[in-house]
Amino acid sequence: MAAGGGSPFWNPDIDVVISDSEDDDDETKPNYKGLEALIFVLDANLYESFERFSEALDIVRKALISGLLVDNKDLIGIVFANTAKNPNPFEAYSLENVVVPPNCAVFLPLGELSKSIVEHYLRFMETAEEDFGKKYGVMGNGGNADFSVMLRLCINLFENAGYNLVSSTLVYLTDRATPHPTNSNLYQRALQKAKDLEGKEIEFQVVPMVDDFDYDPFYKEFLTLVEGRSEELVVAEFVKIKEFLSDGNIAEFEPRNPEELRSLLSDRKLRQNVLRRSLGHFKLSLGPDLSISARYYNYFKLRFMPRKVRMLRKDNSIVQQKHVTTVRKESQEDKQIVEEFQVKQTGGWYEINIGDMPIRITPQQINRVRNLHAPGMMLLGFKQISELPENWYYKPQNFMYPDEKIISGSKRLFRALWERCLERNKMAICLFMRKRKSIPRYVALIPVEGAVIEGDIYKPLLSGDGFKIVYLPFAKHIRNIDFSNWNNIQNEASEEGVKVFEKVVGKLRTTFQSNILVDPTVEALQSNLLALALNIKTDSAGLSGMPDAKRQDERIAKILPSLNKIFGEDEVMTSKKRPANTGDARNAAKVPKVDASNLLQWDYIQQLAKNDSLGSCTIAQLRDILSIHFDTTVPAQMKKNDLVARVKELLEK
Repeated sequence: MAAGGGSPFWNPDIDVVISDSEDDDDETKPNYKGLEALIFVLDANLYESFERFSEALDIVRKALISGLLVDNKDLIGIVFANTAKNPNPFEAYSLENVVVPPNCAVFLPLGELSKSIVEHYLRFMETAEEDFGKKYGVMGNGGNADFSVMLRLCINLFENAGYNLVSSTLVYLTDRATPHPTNSNLYQRALQKAKDLEGKEIEFQVVPMVDDFDYDPFYKEFLTLVEGRSEELVVAEFVKIKEFLSDGNIAEFEPRNPEELRSLLSDRKLRQNVLRRSLGHFKLSLGPDLSISARYYNYFKLRFMPRKVRMLRKDNSIVQQKHVTTVRKESQEDKQIVEEFQVKQTGGWYEINIGDMPIRITPQQINRVRNLHAPGMMLLGFKQISELPENWYYKPQNFMYPDEKIISGSKRLFRALWERCLERNKMAICLFMRKRKSIPRYVALIPVEGAVIEGDIYKPLLSGDGFKIVYLPFAKHIRNIDFSNWNNIQNEASEEGVKVFEKVVGKLRTTFQSNILVDPTVEALQSNLLALALNIKTDSAGLSGMPDAKRQDERIAKILPSLNKIFGEDEVMTSKKRPANTGDARNAAKVPKVDASNLLQWDYIQQLAKNDSLGSCTIAQLRDILSIHFDTTVPAQMKKNDLVARVKELLEK
């Protein structure tokens, strides 16, 4: 059985962390934070047909610009394969620990994107047609260099990146179906390198530059070995099948459409596979001294919007925001500030008054309350799945799968729990705390069963057996809508009207394509940034992503008479125009806000100065105040602010 420390019942003497430090357990926790790395490898043989080579360069250009706009902290590199020369790359000092083999050239070492790197690549594209052959060249003898050596170079670039990488992707752009003859030793060495990529969790994507690309000679077997269906991505032990075959299931290989791959890479930088990276690891406590380790995944890839920043108008410099806590001590007699000093965020406090007694609460005490439970999941009980309403949804669901790295035997116990819940049609109710100081949430673990396919030795993780994590809403998340005023006879439509609108919906129905629908706000922002930073103009036509209104009107043109006959025509509300201002109104003098008769009173003038309301007087009234009460004449060109200051100065005297 899977055993682990910790009890599912709360004990204040054990579970409350007395230490003020929030990082006590950081050394025992694995680090899942890091960057994503992407290396583009361009086959130099594309240069023989410059149109394909130019298209490949343009694809990388769009990916670089997209990466710069989306997240410039990710690492990107560019390598040329099958070259005759290997000149020094841009920022050559980054290759101190990397040996570049012959017939390979590093154009851009793996590093963070910046404006200078993108500009360097754009300058290279302008002269690539003439200078690439002179500077890099194409390898002779058919241009077939050792494919495994190129892969070894890319692995070294990933390993010497100097960052903790959570995802490594290698994109190979070529027009050749195989890098080596089938019966050659180089062919076998290339296939052996596929297992190295799979072992180091490096994704490999081949992007064909021709539409009629044949995967069978080499890439069908190579991609199957790279994707490998490792233990993290398959349900091998979980479904109690034989050991996973080292060569994968080649019969299940489905080639991607080359045109679709090129358009996908042009639209946005290739991101890591959502299945490769879990959202986190946690322990599921089933009882006293009984726990299993698990991890959870998203059913979809989240899209992160650009982070908002504040910039100064004069020089476009980014405003750095800093939280400062200031403590002031006031005198009890005259309420003047006696002492003032700044403290750190952890040195401040919150103070509330209960009667005459002040109570001071420190941030450390608040953190202790927020950390009453250790991060993880605690089993509370079981319920029938039928008791869960279908319309309870306020947060995206996750998928849960066991993990053997922390607690050995977790998969077997997880399997037993899953089978028992599935057999009795039960769901497990748990308390789930994702990380430190997060809000504990009640979740339901619903067993899901993957489809059984004959002859299939593996299946994707999210479509397999496991638990679906459904977040249960609190009372504040459930809306109580009163339908008494809405669900009445006046709001009911006739059967004929319902059928007409069913036809309208059918006519306006469109096929959902995620690569066509875009966010117009983000697209407009990116076009403005490109024009400002790189002087690249973007066509703004079609950024709305909405269907053409004229085509929609044409589709329902035959149904409109029936709509007007049943429901009547809508009245068009026209906005009323404002009356035009006449010349006399524009040139009319400003109406004074202060009554002129009150200005003759000395007490009224003093009250205006005390309330700092002298600015509400006109220039003529301020001149009258100086003339009547102070017998003072001022120059005609004197401004209003100077007149107010003059009145205050005379009042103080």
